[in-house]
Amino acid sequence: MKIIKTNFKGLLIVKQKNNKDNRGNLREIYSKKILKHDKFPFEYCTTSKKNSLRGFHFQLGNFQQAKYVNVVKGKILDCVIDLRQKSKTFGKIYKIILSEKNCLSLYIPEGFGHAYYSYEKLNIVYYKLSNYYKPKLESGLNVLDKGLRIKWPSKNLLISKKDKKLMSLKDFKKNYKSL
Repeated sequence: MKIIKTNFKGLLIVKQKNNKDNRGNLREIYSKKILKHDKFPFEYCTTSKKNSLRGFHFQLGNFQQAKYVNVVKGKILDCVIDLRQKSKTFGKIYKIILSEKNCLSLYIPEGFGHAYYSYEKLNIVYYKLSNYYKPKLESGLNVLDKGLRIKWPSKNLLISKKDKKLMSLKDFKKNYKSL
């Protein structure tokens, strides 16, 4: 495993080792010796169909979550937005392709909103999180907010009703200022 720094403070790409043979593969997903973040009390896995778009999700207050995102099957366009007001990259978006083939993962520190678009018929995304899910403290930004200026890979998007109702970045800045 190898850590690759980005130009967003604390946002890291993790290049994983994938051991293949004629039976399949074994992929090293996480090592606290490499990532040096040993507090992930909560994990979950999502499945998404092709053209699914999820996010931008985050939790508020003392329940913010650092996330370690891995694609076990399929391919996603993973996007994060820096919502830390004192950050040099506040309001900026970072995008990366994560897939079972490229064996890249993304460590997202607290203070970011997270979204992703699914390319394949079946996409399985595995997360490690630094805090438990608290529905009452969940919030997010609308992935279709024109102020974000994101060109998603498809116009035929599958988005939940809940995600369509999320606020704009402008409203976030007005209501919360930062995470």
